[in-house]
Amino acid sequence: MMEARDSIETAGRMPAVRARAAAPAGFGRLRLVLRICGFVALAALVLFAGGFGWFADKVSHMTTPLNPARADAIIVLTGGQSRLDAAMDLLASGKGERLLVSGVHPSATKRQLQAAMGGDKRLFSCCVDIDRAALDTIGNAEESAKWVENHAYGSIIIVTNNYHMPRSLLEMGRLLHGARLEPYPVVNTNLGNGGWLTKPEALRVLLTEYSKYVLSLARGFLPLRATPERVTLAEASTVVKN
Repeated sequence: MMEARDSIETAGRMPAVRARAAAPAGFGRLRLVLRICGFVALAALVLFAGGFGWFADKVSHMTTPLNPARADAIIVLTGGQSRLDAAMDLLASGKGERLLVSGVHPSATKRQLQAAMGGDKRLFSCCVDIDRAALDTIGNAEESAKWVENHAYGSIIIVTNNYHMPRSLLEMGRLLHGARLEPYPVVNTNLGNGGWLTKPEALRVLLTEYSKYVLSLARGFLPLRATPERVTLAEASTVVKN
């Protein structure tokens, strides 16, 4: 009788023993998963920080060319008066035969734009085209590609601010495959020698633009979306001008 009772008690304790043994094993797997996730997050943070340092250094050392080579045409991405002035000066000096102003607000008239850009009214009337469809940098690239293709231009001067130039060239390069792109960065603030580290506003702008640049790089791994007109990389989803 004692042996039977001992067997029954032992059998009753077996599930509890197995449960206690399984608990540490499950906890160990959880700790391993958490460690892996933490390592991946740390590696991503280090990569992001290192990339930002490279981006900020590259942008801060950009300079406006004193005498850029002549191209077939000029494209300026709206976003500041200095960009417009620089593009109009390039057109007036014969650096391109036509100028596309991409991303003009739909409510702005041609007369208002001409007044803002100044310069020769006859030159503006004959040689400046206006794009009001682009809502962001992706839209700038899409509308510019149509314009370049319609005119069969082979070389383009791209005018925008220095911090915006890397992303602009990235988006333009995806669609303007046959055209040579010549960057013309407009520098409003001297950020050389690490000056951006001591200017909170410059640091904010650079960090925001770098984040957008990383997203643009990531979009390069996504499949293209076909539209009735042409291949589009992404749908413009914001009304914020760059």
